[in-house]
Amino acid sequence: MVLIKNLSIGEFFEGFYLIKSVELRQTRAGKDFLAIVFQDRTGTISGNIWDANPKAIKQFVAGRVVHMKALKELYNGMPQVNRISLRLAEGNEPINPEDYREKSPVNEAELREYVESILFRIENATWNRIVRHILKKFDREFYQFPAAKTNHHAFEGGLAYHTTTMLQLAEKVCEVYPQLNESLMFAGILLHDMAKCIEFTGVENTSYTLRGNLLGHIVLIDEEVSKAAMELGIDEEKEDLLLLRHVLLSHHGQLEYGSPVRPKIMEAEIIHQIDMMDASMMMMMTALNNVDPGQSSQRVFALENRNFYKPLNN
Repeated sequence: MVLIKNLSIGEFFEGFYLIKSVELRQTRAGKDFLAIVFQDRTGTISGNIWDANPKAIKQFVAGRVVHMKALKELYNGMPQVNRISLRLAEGNEPINPEDYREKSPVNEAELREYVESILFRIENATWNRIVRHILKKFDREFYQFPAAKTNHHAFEGGLAYHTTTMLQLAEKVCEVYPQLNESLMFAGILLHDMAKCIEFTGVENTSYTLRGNLLGHIVLIDEEVSKAAMELGIDEEKEDLLLLRHVLLSHHGQLEYGSPVRPKIMEAEIIHQIDMMDASMMMMMTALNNVDPGQSSQRVFALENRNFYKPLNN
């Protein structure tokens, strides 16, 4: 079996892959086709099944392992598979979806141990109590869910991995700038994307819930903090509670990016910048993971549609 990462342009190949997501669409002529994203542990690639008859629509659904014969091509600068021959995996063939999912490069036990060590360093009682309360509520989802549907850390365990990478960056930044409140930095980072546990449906065929579509994770986490404060008997007018809510509400930095308020304290601004740094690094690394030294990646839409070059010395 050829791994997606190792496929070359113009190469005919065959192997077993997981259907990560599938959408039933129509051509301009009104004919149904399936737009599928295939996945293995090294990455994803998309392709279309043009003969979307009722049998294909019923068989080829997200979460199924399939045997595929196809050709890797470029279309508008983006890799895809074409001339696809597809069937469901069967019998003694490798049919366990878990074997094909991209996962966090750090295992869950290590992530949990690190998060627990950070919790002990949140010295403010209000922030510590609220973070522990919400983390306990979403414990399973936090360590399983992706951090995004497509853009960055879009893999199993991506949410916790993204969060812990940001915490590591925050530790270093706070060493350089002791003027920052380390406890607020840690509390804000731990909670900033926690409501993606509500915004997304889960790991399999990740999509947006109704609340996620209509409200978004920034509004949802503010609601969760308010509910936690009420359940814990914390005065909603306390400054430390308002500071925590502010860093969460402003962590996208700009109004046009979904934050209802722009950062107005140092910690809020730096959390926003750390979030952008980690997301950008993951998008660049993902794009460059599929190219050889001396080549450029496909364009990354979320990074101003730029492509990135992998130096020969890398």
